[in-house]
Parts: sequence; C-alpha cells; structure tokens
Amino acid sequence: MISQVLIKLLGLAYKMYLTNKEGFGDKGNAIYSSGFQIYALLLTLSSIGVPNAISKIVSEKTSIGDNKGAHQVFKVCFVTYALIGLAGTLLLFFSAKYIANSLLQIPEAELTLASLSPSIFFVSISSVIRGYFNGRKELRATAHSQTIEQAFKAVLTILLVQIIGINTKNNTIIMAAGANVATTLATFIGTSYLYLYYKSRRKEVWTNINLTANYSPQRIKNILKNILAVSIPITISALLGSLNKNIDAITVVRGLKTFLTEAEAKIQYGILSGKIDTLIMLPLSFNIAFSIALVPTISSLIAKKDYKTAKKKIKNTIIITATIGIICTLGMSIFAKQILEILFPNAPQGEILLRISAVSIIFILLTQTMSGALQGLGKVMIPAISIGTGVIIKLILNIILIPMPNVGIYGAAIGSAVCHMVSCIIESIVIIKIYIKKKDFSRIWRNYTL
Repeated sequence: MISQVLIKLLGLAYKMYLTNKEGFGDKGNAIYSSGFQIYALLLTLSSIGVPNAISKIVSEKTSIGDNKGAHQVFKVCFVTYALIGLAGTLLLFFSAKYIANSLLQIPEAELTLASLSPSIFFVSISSVIRGYFNGRKELRATAHSQTIEQAFKAVLTILLVQIIGINTKNNTIIMAAGANVATTLATFIGTSYLYLYYKSRRKEVWTNINLTANYSPQRIKNILKNILAVSIPITISALLGSLNKNIDAITVVRGLKTFLTEAEAKIQYGILSGKIDTLIMLPLSFNIAFSIALVPTISSLIAKKDYKTAKKKIKNTIIITATIGIICTLGMSIFAKQILEILFPNAPQGEILLRISAVSIIFILLTQTMSGALQGLGKVMIPAISIGTGVIIKLILNIILIPMPNVGIYGAAIGSAVCHMVSCIIESIVIIKIYIKKKDFSRIWRNYTL
C-alpha cells in the first residue's frame, strides 16, 4: 500500500509538471495520453493478466509444498511472455503511424506511440517475475520494483521534457514523445531491478525447490493451458478496463468536433485525460494492495479448504475498501475547485468534470477489491462479464452524450461513472448470492453505516 501511494504521488508530480509546463499543458496531455492509452491496450493483451494468474497458481502449489512445480510454471511463463511481449513491441512500433492518423485522429501521437513500444517487452517480463513472487507472498518484489520504476519515470520525464523544451522552443509534439521515452527507460530499469532481485533470492528459491513435496511433473503444454485458463479471463477484464479509457481516446475528440474546433476538442480531452483521470486514479493507491494480496491469499486458503478464513478476509477487505472509497469520493467532489487550483495553477480548468468523475471512485475501488476476491476464488470470468457490461454501456453513452453541445465532455465522465457502477452492482450480486450469506453481507453495511 505504501508503494502504491508513493507511485500515485510521483505520477501526480510529473503530471503537474507537464500540465503547468509552458508549451505542454492540456494540448500536450491530449497527445501524451492518447498514445499512452493505445500502449496500455497492447500491454494488457501481452501481460496484464499474467501477475494474478501466475500468483494464483504459484500460491496454490506452494501451499501444498510443490515448490518445484511452482518454479516450473515461472520458467515456462517467462519464455512465453517474453515472446508475446516482443511481438507486442514490434506491432506497436510498426503500426504507430496508422493508429495515430486513422484510429485516434491525432497525427501528433505517432512519435509517442513509437517511443513507448519497447516498454511492452520489458513489462511482459517483469509481470512474470512479479507474479511468481506475489504467489510466494513476497510482495516486496512488486512494491520495490514499481516504486523504483515510477521514481525514475517521474525524474526522467521532467528532465527529458525540460531539455527538449529548451532545445526545441517548447515543441509540444516532441516534448510529448520525450515524456513517453522516459516511460520506456523507467520500465527497463524496473525490469532490471526484478532480475537482480531474483538473482539475490535464487539460493532460497532453490533450497525450497529441493525441499519440495507433492511434486507432480507437468508438460509445458499443460502448464500453458492452466495459465491461460486463468490469465485469459483476467486479461479480458483488464483489457475491457483499458478499453474504457480507449473509448474516451477514440470518441471524445470525434464527438466534440461536431460543435467545437479540433484544437478546442483536443484541449477538452487533455483536461479529462491529463488531470481528471490522474486525480480519480489516485485513491486506487490506497486500495490496490488489497486486490493484489487477495488473489494468492484466497487461492491458498481455498487450496487448503479453509473456507471460513477466506470468507472473513473478503468481508473485512470490503469494509475497508468501502471506507476508503466514500471518503475519497466526498473529498474529491467537495474540494474539486481547490484541488485543481493548488495542483494545476497554470491550467485549473475542469472543476465540474472532476465533481462528476469523483462519483466513479467508490465503484472503482469496490469493483477492484471484489475482482481480486473472485479471481482468488476461481470465478475469473465474473469480473470480465461485469466490466464488459459496463464498457458497452459507456460506449453507448459516450456516443450519445458527447456530441450534445449542452453535455459535451461531461458525457465521458457520466459514461465512466455509470460503467463502474454497473460493474460494481454485478460483482456485488455474485458475492452476495454465492460466497457470502445475505444476512452477513447486510451486516457489513449496517455496521459500516452505524
């Protein structure tokens, strides 16, 4: 949790710098964010479901003493996802021009896409290592690597953009590309740290392997089949979540251009993607640790048939998440104007947009926690179904609302709020119906409200 808070604060720091930087601002954020969302989409396809999938299977094997089988899963996944990551890198690099011009209709994003492409390879590798150590309940590997990566990203972003700004007289396009070059360099550094961490723990890992009990050798095909059976639904969930923001990248500028100039439309999208989305995602830093930890914890408890403890951990985590979510939602909504003026004094626009978007926070956090619980329980398709339903509704709302002159950019915020609310309701119904007795679930909320 501490690492995630640091990561979000560091992310906010360089976003503040970029937004307030002369020549960058909301227009630069539009170019930077549009390219980044496409990168995030390909990254989701190549690696996002991997940590939780490997974590789940490794935790199940280590809980019954099969450390050798857990390490075998790690080795097979490392090679497989390195190849998938390389394919993703090449795909993004060579299709950057087409994506920028045809899909995004922001030609300036071509350089940002090309500069981000190597990151897909590095993140694919690091995802496997993180998943392995998460499954072993060594969460420090993920925490330290992500913090180091974000720290370098913040420093390098500010440094590169400042140097480029001086040498190009604040050329927005090149500065946006430079900001994404910083992302690529930071992911390489984060991956390097994980490799060194694995080397430092190799002796202990092999000691555990030599003490293995209950080892049952598996063919590579069966290992990949088991991993894919878990990772594909998780990846679909993450992919649909990424599509949520890609829907904005594709529909906002298009919709706003029906009644605004292209330059004004890009600035509106820059406000949404550069400032509002960054602030809305900030509370996730307090909650994401629960989601990450729940998957291996619940999986190992279920493997040992300790259903009572698993149920208790899920209930307690939901209570904590609800508390965090309500506080953050109210705080972000009530103090929207003050937050924007303090953080972005040179570009404080977006007060109403932030107030509307803040409604999403409580639903995002609860969905995040419940998804982790459901994945740990083996119900990996439920999160995919819930977020998929929400994304479809968001797409429809974006298409209808954004072109309306009296709604405009607020339509994207409304669409996101409804999307996350629907996802939260679906997952709540499943947990109430299948895993928690209705009276127990009601007691959670009664105790909380009292």
